[in-house]
Amino acid sequence: MEAFYTIQGEGYNTGRAAYFIRLGGCDVGCHWCDVKESWDAASHPLTSVEAIVTQAKEYPGKAVVITGGEPLIYNLDLLTQTFQNAGILTFLETSGAYPLSGSWDWICVSPKKFKKPQPGVLNQASELKVVVFNKSDFEWAEEHAAQVALTTKLYLQPEWSKAEQMMPLIVEYVKNNPKWQVSLQTHKYLNIP
Repeated sequence: MEAFYTIQGEGYNTGRAAYFIRLGGCDVGCHWCDVKESWDAASHPLTSVEAIVTQAKEYPGKAVVITGGEPLIYNLDLLTQTFQNAGILTFLETSGAYPLSGSWDWICVSPKKFKKPQPGVLNQASELKVVVFNKSDFEWAEEHAAQVALTTKLYLQPEWSKAEQMMPLIVEYVKNNPKWQVSLQTHKYLNIP
């Protein structure tokens, strides 16, 4: 769908320069999705792996974030291996709703209630990032934290339109449950893509 060089704005790799690759296609259907134009894969022309990797190599930050839509609706083996062969780190942002493919240096799973993550993806997560839209999302977060490895980083992130309401609850929750950390969409505060 699109590709751009920016600063990672959320989760473990916040503040890191990265080339973002947003793949078109998603059937998870989050009503608060901020890129609904990514849902229809047919609206976005196919691009060759060679063209994607060549473009990414032009930038000094040697990390790519592959996101969507939902990137795991595709087999990402060739794309990620080509990046890694070029010395570029591969970071995945996924709901985990589809089987894991690709070779990853970092896997962020952000589970969605609309289409639950697969256990095989959860147990490979480097990071579990739960978007908090309402109070019931804390229980949802704990349910998924119980399914990831003990070394997986745990983040609670307010949904952007509800940040003012949810942030005080998240702060209190993290203070009482310090295995969790707060993730913010810093790119939105900084007004960068």
